[in-house]
Amino acid sequence: MSANPPPPETHYELFDTEAAFQAALERLLEQAGRELRVFDPDLAALKLNLPERIARVARFLQASRTRRLYLVVHDTGHVTRYCPRMMSLLARYSHAIQVNQTHQEIRALQDSFLVLDSMHYLRRPVARFFRGALGLNDENEALAMRGRFGEIWSASFPAVAPTTLGL
Repeated sequence: MSANPPPPETHYELFDTEAAFQAALERLLEQAGRELRVFDPDLAALKLNLPERIARVARFLQASRTRRLYLVVHDTGHVTRYCPRMMSLLARYSHAIQVNQTHQEIRALQDSFLVLDSMHYLRRPVARFFRGALGLNDENEALAMRGRFGEIWSASFPAVAPTTLGL
């Protein structure tokens, strides 16, 4: 009889500066996973127009046909106006990326978080501040955040099309 390998050790990291947030975001994106769920007011803090960030997201999507990226925002203006690289990625991977906008009723939500599968997360309790936590191999918290994302997703609608015509 073979013994099961021990589960990966849970790791937490606190951050309180933009540089530390960006480093934590890179650590999250380095993790293996199939579905990345993102809730952020406008995605500005994620720097989705930096070539290296777009390359990292593209590598995530290229790793498997089953990879998916789900984004929910309050305001789509930043990504559509200031992130042409992200819009290009959306056009190229329209089968794997969906960008939704929240309904007016929940636009008061102030936090921001990313959940990779049900194992890893990055969270800022107040999106306008770069203070929060990265959790790796924390199934309990990540699963709860995934459930919350599902609630936010159900209170949103598809909002950013891969082409300017919306086709």
